Amino acid sequence: MESTRLKKVSSLIQKEMSIIFQKKAGEFSNKIISVTVVRVSPDLSLAKVYLSIFPNDDKDVVFDEIRNSKSNLRFELGNRIKNQVRKIPDLQFYIDDSLDYAEKIDNLLKK
Repeated sequence: MESTRLKKVSSLIQKEMSIIFQKKAGEFSNKIISVTVVRVSPDLSLAKVYLSIFPNDDKDVVFDEIRNSKSNLRFELGNRIKNQVRKIPDLQFYIDDSLDYAEKIDNLLKK
């Protein structure tokens, strides 16, 4: 069960990462990058950030760019949340393909 503290930190990271990606859209091939879910480990040392990238073409290239700039993104996050948390968690990025999966199921049901 997730504690209230974990929920607050994960929603804070989700909000701030969304703002960071919105400001840095030009660096990532002008794609729309949405932070769908953030899951924080119980010791607050790791944050798993699930991203949705639109449009889907060249999604892997953009995702590689994001993973390569992980340290810069963590630095930006640290500057934004340094007064709310003691330790800035390490970031791990994942592709959230739940929307693609839902679209696939919807198309199968329409047939």
